Amino acid sequence: MAFYPGFWVTLLFAGLVTSMSVSVLGAALVLVGCVGWFRAVFPHTQEETVALVPEDIRLTTDRRVVERIPVLPDQLRAWLPAQTYPVSAGVKGGVAGSVAMAVLACAYGVLKVGSIWYPINLLAAVVYSESLRLAPAQLHSFHTDSFTIAFLLHGLVSILVGLLYGAMLPMFPRRPIVLGGLIAPVLWSGLLYTVLGLLNPLLASHIDWFWFIASQVAFGIVAGLVVMRQQRIPTRENVSFALRAGIEAPGLIPPGKSGEERR
Repeated sequence: MAFYPGFWVTLLFAGLVTSMSVSVLGAALVLVGCVGWFRAVFPHTQEETVALVPEDIRLTTDRRVVERIPVLPDQLRAWLPAQTYPVSAGVKGGVAGSVAMAVLACAYGVLKVGSIWYPINLLAAVVYSESLRLAPAQLHSFHTDSFTIAFLLHGLVSILVGLLYGAMLPMFPRRPIVLGGLIAPVLWSGLLYTVLGLLNPLLASHIDWFWFIASQVAFGIVAGLVVMRQQRIPTRENVSFALRAGIEAPGLIPPGKSGEERR
């Protein structure tokens, strides 16, 4: 998978709408990936001579009943992870993370420019063209339309990311907060750094990246902690893949069903 060049080709073309450095990086990785991929699929003839030693193996047992591991006995197939979080866990995590992010963003507005409305007006400019026309002095004042749009946009994106956390964290049982609270926000911030000029030119010209990354990390840590504190539920086969976030794997035969009965 490390040699597969498909992702690097995407990175190569992503530079057409971001920057030339992204395309150069993508081209270099495509070249390395193709070389590694081609070398991996080329046949390599290797032979090893092993002496054949006859061995008489006889398997015996005194048991009269075959023991079965009691894992997911009510399912004919197992879905990994065996347990996942309900949708409500992702919603709660997204709401809690949005509050943590909003607190840091508003703190930045108060400490840096002396206005709590400054970051709110900048956020509204992502989808609201009227916010782009605000004069520098008007960015420090309250606007009902900008506040409403920023509130809805922030809440919607936070809940969607919270749902993503609820789906992903069960697949990373070891140190999930490191992934959700540190690695993911840093990668997300790096992606936004290349495309923010297209999404929100006003925010790109006024953004403080230290505070921005800090707010993203705060969201990830708080959302991850809230999701992890929720009660897990068994993963069901009839739940969609997006909510289940599992990988289909062969399950175990429930106790009491023999091979003849299953046929």
